[in-house]
Amino acid sequence: MPAALESPAAKSKAAWLLATFFGVGHLRPGPGTCASAITVLCWWEISHFIAPQWLIPVAIFAAVAITLLGISPSTVVARESGQTDPGFVVIDEVAGQMISLIGIPIAWKYLLASFILFRGFDIIKPFPLRRLERLPGGNGIMMDDVGAGIYALVLLQIWLHLTAR
Repeated sequence: MPAALESPAAKSKAAWLLATFFGVGHLRPGPGTCASAITVLCWWEISHFIAPQWLIPVAIFAAVAITLLGISPSTVVARESGQTDPGFVVIDEVAGQMISLIGIPIAWKYLLASFILFRGFDIIKPFPLRRLERLPGGNGIMMDDVGAGIYALVLLQIWLHLTAR
């Protein structure tokens, strides 16, 4: 059906589906942790079908696409739920976790470190991540997790650089 003919209810359903990462946001306990873990597992599985020289570009593309695609649905769901940053909106965790996976080897210890670092930064929200939450709508929902993903990415890259010697 063309977008112009779609009902608002259909658009809202699509927003909820994406914002909750296909329902993962409704899992208990720890929907954000579940979304991050599923992202790591999906990346591990998908990476086996990608040529090694394409892993970094594909990871970057996926992280940017998920981030950009998550802003609008997060805004819709926040507005419809009456919450500023609903816990069941987990597309932000998917985006942040994906950022932290950029450029790391596909090996269990790096995937686990990525998961732990990202979740740690997402929960603790070191400066200035807490301020990013104040951005309006989906931007605030997404950007603090993007920042947590960047923090984890930087630490992982430092670790890789220091252990490569």
